[in-house]
Amino acid sequence: MKKVTLAAAAVTAIVLTGCASGGNKSIEQETQIGVQSKIIKGKTTKQDVRAAYGDPTGVSISSDGKEQWHYVFTNTQVSGKAFIPIYGLFDNGATTNMKQLIIVFNGDVVDNYLFNNSNTEVKSGLLN
Repeated sequence: MKKVTLAAAAVTAIVLTGCASGGNKSIEQETQIGVQSKIIKGKTTKQDVRAAYGDPTGVSISSDGKEQWHYVFTNTQVSGKAFIPIYGLFDNGATTNMKQLIIVFNGDVVDNYLFNNSNTEVKSGLLN
């Protein structure tokens, strides 16, 4: 009986593993090589960028007056341990993957860009 209960709890934890994502889905599967193939400094235009990635998540102006387009996508997965009764109080956490693409324009043409992909793990609970 105990084995069945523990197995059911483990399966439930796996099934209930939380996941949340948000931002600009156009960069969800993007890589550095993919960005390099789509954006060429001094050649790619705003229209080209919009065709490849859609509308930016945000727009800003740099200190030297250049327009910057920001694309951000995040995906957070909560550890399955968080859903195990009682045990989740002691050991749980989440992993977040964030992709960010910042494109700087000089007029209508790409002047520079930065693509960043980072993973962050957060642990919580009484054991951490």
